[in-house]
Amino acid sequence: RARALLQQLPPQDCDERYCPDLAEEERKQLRAFSARRRREALGQGLACPVPGPCHGCPCKKCGRRLNKGDPGISASRLGNQFWHPSCFSCHFCHQPLVDLIYFQQDGRIYCGRHHAELFRPRCASCDQLIFMEECIEAEGRRWHLEHFCCLECDVPLCGQRYVMKSGQPCCCGCFESLFAEPCQACGDPIGADSEEATHQGLHWHARAACFCCSLCRKPLRGQPLTSRHGRLFCSETCSLGQDASSTTSDSSDSAFASCPDS
Repeated sequence: RARALLQQLPPQDCDERYCPDLAEEERKQLRAFSARRRREALGQGLACPVPGPCHGCPCKKCGRRLNKGDPGISASRLGNQFWHPSCFSCHFCHQPLVDLIYFQQDGRIYCGRHHAELFRPRCASCDQLIFMEECIEAEGRRWHLEHFCCLECDVPLCGQRYVMKSGQPCCCGCFESLFAEPCQACGDPIGADSEEATHQGLHWHARAACFCCSLCRKPLRGQPLTSRHGRLFCSETCSLGQDASSTTSDSSDSAFASCPDS
């Protein structure tokens, strides 16, 4: 429950003590933002039996009837309406909010985290709201300028090339030394700037010299191929020419070539 509360209502969204690195102007904006949310949107769902005058009223979320005496949840900021306890949840993440703090916006209820994100972006690194005028946007997420760093060596990546690894940015040097797959043909790592071809979990440089038929050297990018014992061939004929003793191939398919990340 404690973990759920920290997820649903991050303390850094409303208390500057949890954001020690904020500049004074950012602190002012956080205080004003938090005060406005408390004043305009914050409430707490109240669990109570549905009263007689509300017998037969529809649940605000699912529309099913709530009868007199049924367990229901009321939200003072949203008028004389009721929810089933299981229906009283965040509109975005669907986490239950019974007896917890909720925030309302346009007739919908949200947990604190996702209500705040309606108005301010959240840094993918420190999980704090971003009050600076500038931030980094990449892969559909946002970062403070100073937090957009390599996940391994912490070198700043603003304006630099990077590769996304497990949802976090990685500099090209760390990617190539730690994560790059070896090419099955030449043995060299497939760097961040190289196009990659994959087949059955194996990797090649997508260039013609590496991703080609093991017998006739015909480039295979975008072409039908067959594989035998981990080697690629452009046709059944070439595969049989390589190993006349084999009568069947491991597979027949087309390979997938991927472009490098930016």
